[in-house]
Amino acid sequence: MDFIAGEILYFNKPYGWTSFDLVNKFRYRLSQALKVKKIKVGHAGTLDPLATGVMILCTGKATKRIDEFQGQTKEYVATLKLGETTPSFDLEKAVNAVYPTAHITRETVEQALQSFTGTIRQIPPVFSACKVEGKRAYELARKGEEVELKAKTLVIDEIELLEYALPVVKIRVVCSKGTYIRALARDIGIALQSGAHLIALERTRIGGVTLDRCLSVDDMEAFLNKQV
Repeated sequence: MDFIAGEILYFNKPYGWTSFDLVNKFRYRLSQALKVKKIKVGHAGTLDPLATGVMILCTGKATKRIDEFQGQTKEYVATLKLGETTPSFDLEKAVNAVYPTAHITRETVEQALQSFTGTIRQIPPVFSACKVEGKRAYELARKGEEVELKAKTLVIDEIELLEYALPVVKIRVVCSKGTYIRALARDIGIALQSGAHLIALERTRIGGVTLDRCLSVDDMEAFLNKQV
C-alpha cells in the first residue's frame, strides 16, 4: 500500500473515542511505521464519542475524496429509551425530564417511525459540531450559553423497528448526509407524545462499506506491520 500517494481504510470506531482520537492514533502509528514526521490523514463522517461503527479514513492524496464519502448514504442501528430526555439527546448528559410511556404500543411506535421517512426538516442538537458564528455549537452549549440552530433538510430513506421492549426500542435508519440520529430520537419521542434519548448507536454502513469490512483498533498494529 502507498499511504503517501493515498489509501482508503475502514475502521470500526470504538465506544468512547472521538473521531479525531481514531485519526490521531492511526496517523501516529502510520508515521512510526513509515518513519516519517508528517502524513496527511482525514476522516469522512464524524461519529459521536458514545457511538461505534464504520469510519472511513483517507491518507495522502486520497483525502481529496473525503467529501465524496461524506455525501454517501449511511445506515445506523440505534437504541432509544422512551419516556426520558437528556440535554444532549444521548447518555453524555444526565436525564433532565421524565414522561409517560403507558400509552405507547408497538403499533404507535411503527406509525411514528414511518412519519419520518422521506424528505424532512431537522433541527440539529445543540451539543453538536454545527457552527454558530464561527464557533462549534457544543462549545457554546457546554459553557451554558443559549444556542439556536436552524432546521436542515435531509432524507430518511428507510426506518425500521427492529426490537420493541418498552421503554427501550431498537431501530434501523438509512439516511442522507447531515442526519443526526440523536435529534431523530428526540423527534420520535415528541411524535409519541413522550420523550426519548439514545442509549446506543452503531453506524453499520457508509455507501457500500459495511462493518464486516472494517478493521478494529486492536488490528491496527498488525495491519500496518504487514503493509509497510
